[in-house]
Amino acid sequence: MAAGGGAPVVAPLLVTVAVVVVVVVLVVSSTTVSAGQDDEPPAPAAACARRPVVFAFGDSNTDTGGVAAGLGLYYPLPEGRVFFRRSTGRLCDGRLVIDYLCESLNMSYLSPYLEAVGSDFTGGANFAISGSSTLPRNVPFALHVQVQQFLHLKQRSLDLIAHGGGGGTTAPIDADGFRNALYLIDIGQNDLSAAFGSGAPYDDVVHQRIPAIVSEIKDAIMTLYYNGANNFWVHGTGPLGCLPQKLAAPRPDDSDLDYTGCLKNLNDGAYEFNTQLCAACDELRSHLRGVTIVYTDVLLIKYDLIANHTAYGFEEPLMACCGYGGPPYNYNANVSCLGPGFRVCEDGSKFVSWDGVHYTDAANAVVAAKILSGQFSTPKMPFDFFCQA
Repeated sequence: MAAGGGAPVVAPLLVTVAVVVVVVVLVVSSTTVSAGQDDEPPAPAAACARRPVVFAFGDSNTDTGGVAAGLGLYYPLPEGRVFFRRSTGRLCDGRLVIDYLCESLNMSYLSPYLEAVGSDFTGGANFAISGSSTLPRNVPFALHVQVQQFLHLKQRSLDLIAHGGGGGTTAPIDADGFRNALYLIDIGQNDLSAAFGSGAPYDDVVHQRIPAIVSEIKDAIMTLYYNGANNFWVHGTGPLGCLPQKLAAPRPDDSDLDYTGCLKNLNDGAYEFNTQLCAACDELRSHLRGVTIVYTDVLLIKYDLIANHTAYGFEEPLMACCGYGGPPYNYNANVSCLGPGFRVCEDGSKFVSWDGVHYTDAANAVVAAKILSGQFSTPKMPFDFFCQA
């Protein structure tokens, strides 16, 4: 990565284990969870000693249909055209990173907490909502609100068990299930976009706004911990300066572009956010007894994918598959994917970006494989650590 803010230079990271994991993820996705059957939970993973339970919190990078259910929205094809071949409420042509992570555990995809029809919460729930941020904290569906929703779900589940309800295959999660579950947090991109888009000086964003964002994530972790959570998986944000949405915005010249064509200033800001978030995880890890907090450097993962895209089989690292305007970015703030006159590529597997903000199914597969490799996590732990004996 270009110099600035201490961001590292990224060399190709095509190590054998990452390639192997990509193959494993793709095999799992094509054999254990068939298209159109994402609501049917397969058998628990053989690698897990107990049934995996996952609770996810975040924004559109993790939202499997929450905002669609909550606001009554419908995303027609080409959203969901890959794998599912139908609308799922995901802002993607197929699967998100969280979907691939669930596949690695051989568990069903997480049902959105707000989805009233066809939901299955026996393996966890997804509280992530598109457009969510950490601040302001009491606005739906900020991270604080998502945590409150989780606490409501937990209390209702335990009350139901206490009164003898919910038996059989749809039994609610019990106290041990909540205690042993994984709590995945992936949020901050919308906060950073708003902060850097506000016109505030860079130093103010780094020294005032980013600490406030990180503080909200810390508070969420502590609230969950003091309500029985022990296992956390925290994602840093991705390279904001590589999003077609940001690149298509007017700029005086190209002096802020690095050698990949990404905006250095925004990527440096994302790096600063991740540095502070990683430090916060280190601090919590040292102060909270019995807790496991794994931080994953998603910026390094995604930047490597973009910088070395041809090595991963991609042709277009910075142009949206679905959008408006054509090359170089196919993004227009006034005409989004599904907007009047939008254009969609024939083969999304050649594109990193789906709609200028979110990644394609193919790109998410690579990102998930790198997460599962454990090479980008602190401490380095297998993703299924929480469901072992």
